[in-house]
Amino acid sequence: MRLAGELVREFKASFAFVERNFYLTKRYLGWEIVFLSYSTVNALTIGLIGVTQSSEMVMYLVIGALFWSFLGNIFMIVSESVAWERWEGTIEYTFMAPIRRLTHLGGMCLFGIIYGVVRTIIMITILSIFLDFDFGRANIFSALLVLLISSFAFIGLGLIAAVLPLISPERGPQATNIIQALILLISGVYYPISVLPEWLQIFSRLSPGTYALQAARKALLKGAQITELKSELIIIAVIGVILIPLGLWVFNLAEKWAMRAGKLKRSG
Repeated sequence: MRLAGELVREFKASFAFVERNFYLTKRYLGWEIVFLSYSTVNALTIGLIGVTQSSEMVMYLVIGALFWSFLGNIFMIVSESVAWERWEGTIEYTFMAPIRRLTHLGGMCLFGIIYGVVRTIIMITILSIFLDFDFGRANIFSALLVLLISSFAFIGLGLIAAVLPLISPERGPQATNIIQALILLISGVYYPISVLPEWLQIFSRLSPGTYALQAARKALLKGAQITELKSELIIIAVIGVILIPLGLWVFNLAEKWAMRAGKLKRSG
């Protein structure tokens, strides 16, 4: 009972960060609309390129755009969690608060998933007005499972990248955006990784995004069952199992260093 009560308290504390981030989203609603509009128009533009080829090409490109929008946003929210604390002037209070770091980062990750789901639903609704989606053969359940498991892998990547703004307040947030761009390049979001130079394909095989997109396209374009996606799902899950504990461990080390170096302040 004591353990259950403690878990409930930790979950409530994590959800407090979810609630706070939704208030921040509401506060910057104008910018949220700008970013959502840009992402939607970008996905629509890419989808319209496929119209000149075939309906399957439209689906191929739109699946890439939507999955990347979801997973890329999770990575961004988690990796920039420290940067946001600094921009809002709350970094000292958050890191000195009597809560576990896992609780804090868990709340950020949970918000990233909820925010990503809402954002993706809005994008799909708008895109369906302009593009003719053919989900006749799609296995939606398999695709959702791919999305869920992939979320944890990208959370792990985000936790590792979140160390950079902690170490370098000035250059860290810039570095996280560069990392996100590189993941976009190597993951085959809009093309098969076979078109990349051979030396770059080595890095593609290390990206969870590569396997997430391959599995998602099999599920939505070919109606693949979960058993047919077993190899991709196992790889994504293993990456997530490795990266999340690794990210938490690295973040904990970086936090201790930042405290000693005096980096946990608004001005950096």
